[in-house]
Parts: sequence; C-alpha cells; structure tokens
Amino acid sequence: MLLKRFKEHLSLKFSCVKNKSVLVAASGGVDSVALIHLLHSLGVNIVLAHCNFQLRGEASDLDESLVRKIGKELNVKTYVKRFNTNEIAKHKKLSIQIAARNLRYNWFFEICENHNIDFIATAHHADDNLETFLINLSRGSGLDGLLGIPENNGKIIRPLLPFSKEAIIEYAKNANFIWREDESNEKTKYTRNKIRHQVIPVLKSINPSLLKNFTETINHLSGSRNIIDEKVVEISTEIIRKEDNLVKIEIDKMLKLSDPKAFLYEILKGYNFTEWNNIYNLLQAQSGKIIRSKSHILLKDRGFLLLRELELKPEEKSIYYIEENTTEIVNPIKITFKNTDKKWTVSKNYVLVNKNLVTFPIILRKWEEGDFFYPTGMIGKKKVSKFFKDEKLSKFRKEQTWLLCNATNEIIWIVGMRLDRRFSIDSFTSDILQISI
Repeated sequence: MLLKRFKEHLSLKFSCVKNKSVLVAASGGVDSVALIHLLHSLGVNIVLAHCNFQLRGEASDLDESLVRKIGKELNVKTYVKRFNTNEIAKHKKLSIQIAARNLRYNWFFEICENHNIDFIATAHHADDNLETFLINLSRGSGLDGLLGIPENNGKIIRPLLPFSKEAIIEYAKNANFIWREDESNEKTKYTRNKIRHQVIPVLKSINPSLLKNFTETINHLSGSRNIIDEKVVEISTEIIRKEDNLVKIEIDKMLKLSDPKAFLYEILKGYNFTEWNNIYNLLQAQSGKIIRSKSHILLKDRGFLLLRELELKPEEKSIYYIEENTTEIVNPIKITFKNTDKKWTVSKNYVLVNKNLVTFPIILRKWEEGDFFYPTGMIGKKKVSKFFKDEKLSKFRKEQTWLLCNATNEIIWIVGMRLDRRFSIDSFTSDILQISI
C-alpha cells in the first residue's frame, strides 16, 4: 500500500529525480531503510551516505555495519564517514545535536559536489513534521516556523514527509527489512523526544485524525504564506530602493501600512536580526541609531532605514601613501593620476589640481573629527563633519568616504565630492594633475 502511494507522490511532487542521482541519508533506522528500498524499487539512481558520529559506542558501529550491508545487497555505492562529534562540538561550542547536523549536511554537500550527485534525500516523515511544528509553536515562532519542514529545500528533498511513522513501520515489517533502533530516541531529556513520547500520544488519543488534520493545516498555512509573499513583493517595490550594496527603506510609507512591524519582519527576516521590537522602534528613533545582526547592519538615517552587509574583510589600513609619478592605485579604491592640459572641466569623478601646489607623498585616509578644508565654490573654511551633514551623508556613506591629502595633511579632495580650492587651477596654471576615480 505504501509503495503505491509513494510512487504516486514521487511522480507528482518529485518528478525532478527522474534520470538524476540521489544521495540518501542513511542512518540505519527504519525511516531511512524504508526510503532506501522505496527509491531503489522505483528505479531511482541512489547512493547511500552514513555518518558515524561515534556517540553510542558499539551501537554506532552496528548502525554503520547495517548500512554497509544494505548498500552491498542493493549494489549501490555507499559512503561512510566517522566524526569525533564530542570533540568537535566542544571545540566549536555547539550542542551535540547542532554539531552533528552541521557535520552531516556539510559532508553530504561535499559528496554531491565531488561526485556530481543531484539531490540529497532525507527520511523525515509526517510525525517529524508535527514535532517540529509543536517545538516552534512552543517557542513563539512566526508563520515560517509553523510551516514545518519543507518538502524541497534546494538540493534537499524529503519524499516521505506526507507519510506517518506508523505506515513506514508497517511497510518495513511487511517487507521483512532489518533496521536499527537508536535508544537515545527514547530519552525524554531532549525537547523533541519529550514531545514525541509525552505530548503527541495525548493529542492523538484526543483526535485519531491528528496527522491528517495537521497536514491539511500545513497546506492552508502554505497557501497563506504564498499570498503574503506576493503582497510583500508588491509593497516592497513602492517603499524599498536598492543602491549598490545598500537597501533603503522609506519610513513614511512604511508607517502608513496597516502593520508596519509585521512588514518589517517579512523584509528583514532573512538578515539574521533577532531584536524585532528594537527594529520596530528604530522607525521612531533619532537619526544615527544602529542595530546589528551577525551578518548585517541597519541604520536609521533621517527618513530611511539603511541596510547593508557587515564587512567581513580584514580591517583596512588607515593611511595610504602615494608617491610622485604614481599613475594608478587600486587599493583601497581605484584612483588614477595623469598630467593633462584640460581646464575648467567639472566632474565628481575627477578633479584638476595645480601640481606645483602638491607636496608628495600624497596621503589617502578616512576623515577624522576636526578635519577641515576650503571647499571650491564657498568662502572660508568648513569642517568636514559639517560638510557631510549639509550633504546629508548617512553614517554608512561617511565611513566609506576617503580624503586625498597633501604630504602636510591638508585636504586636496574629498574623493568623489568636493575639491579644496587651495589646490584648484586657474587660467595661468600650466602644470595640471588630473586625479580620477
């Protein structure tokens, strides 16, 4: 019965595996053993991959032996790798469960890359999905967490997801398969096991159709998710602009939405932020306030929220020296130098400088408090910080702006913005240096 239903499901939802290769995550438990035989019986080109995490002594070795035996019986390639999981978890300061998960998937993807394998199939089933739903619900998850385990996630497929544990065991018993039991699955010190053994049986006693109804609920939630995604895309085109590596969110338009907090969550959830109340409060905060995630930084800048990726590159040198007769530098930014006879041309991408007034080496550096210059087109001097403020530069833009200075540290050019008039040319200048970005 299960084989027929599985064949129909595979044809409907996973036709992508036809004429493709599939790595099956083979633990040796009943779920993975059933999945191996189901896929193999339908002619899917499979290989097996087993992780021996060496957490259960002899029992771990017996799991490995069974997977090797199944691979030999079915004449399919079997990959096995042993991990010193305890040591790795301790070194990386991770829980055993998280460390094992990371090791498993990293190795699976490595096999796929090295051997041109198209998909990774795991044996998650409907009971696993219900457990995940309840765990996320208990932790206060948003809609995404309540959608449970996805059937497709890039290269990873989960073709057993609609089927119950009970149906899988019945199939395995009727086929006289041999599998291994992991005694750690019986220990209720883990949240998932506690829900599996103490919560779900009670819910099933209240409603024997729990799994069926749960699957229907997931389908309804998935439909709602699709509608929300479409609306988010529609609204995003009106209030979000992308400029180079910067995302700009218009605050006034955001605040006119029926639920700005919910929308903020939807557009920023992929950037590893966690303090959602603080992010919402950023809409009303003073300009300059910042919130960081492990991968991104969010800045309130006047009427916008500005989002950019954290720079993970090594810290830049603070000062660069450029010797006379240099024609080009490429680090930290590209700048070219050449003699020219141009006059009176204006551009933000280059300046014309009276070379006789420049002393070498030229200094390229970031701005500092107290810096001042004599801007072209203005009378008197001006602090660079005041110039930035008048130009309405965001904190991000200020951090990315370079100053080109004389050897005596007098500012020649706020690069890409304004020339200092002390170094500008006039009608009598004969020795002209063009500096371009």
